[in-house]
Amino acid sequence: MTIIPTLTTDRLVLRGHRMDDFDEFFALWRHEDLVRFIGGETPSREQVWARLLRYAGLWHHLGFGFFAVQERQSGKLIGEVGFLDLHRDMTPTTEGTLESGWGITPPMQGKGYATEAMSAAIAWADRQFAGRRMTCIVDLDNRSSLRVAEKIGFRRIGQVIYKDKHNAMFER
Repeated sequence: MTIIPTLTTDRLVLRGHRMDDFDEFFALWRHEDLVRFIGGETPSREQVWARLLRYAGLWHHLGFGFFAVQERQSGKLIGEVGFLDLHRDMTPTTEGTLESGWGITPPMQGKGYATEAMSAAIAWADRQFAGRRMTCIVDLDNRSSLRVAEKIGFRRIGQVIYKDKHNAMFER
C-alpha cells in the first residue's frame, strides 16, 4: 500500500484524507459554487462518502490520488487537489494519464491556494512519475480554473465533451 505523502507550502499542508475529515469534506462538497463546474449538482452524503473512499483506492492501487488541502494557519480543510485516472467515457481520453484536478472552498478562492497547492502536487508527481503525461479538463465557463491551469504549466490542446458539457482539455 502506498503511503500518502504530506507536502507543505508556505500557507498549506497537503495530506491524505482522514476519516475524521468527513464532516468538513461533506461541507466542502455542499457548496453550489464549487460543484457547478464539477458535475453541476451537490452530491449526497453517500456520494461524498464514496468519493472519500475512492481517493483511498486511487492511492492504494495507482500510487497517486487526491490530497486534502489544509490551511496551515487555521488548520481548516479548505479543499483538495491531486491526480486521478477515472477511465472517463470521452474522446480524446485522459485514461492512463495523471489527470489533475483541484477544488478550493468558495470562501477561500481567489487567494492563490489552488495554484500553490497544485504546484506542490505537480512537483511531487514530477519526482514520482517522471515523464508521465499529465492532463486536465476544465469547464469552458470556469474562468478561474482555466487561469489556474495555465499558471501551473498546462497548455490547452483542444476540447472534449464530457457528460454533455464542453470542456477545455489541457496537457502539461
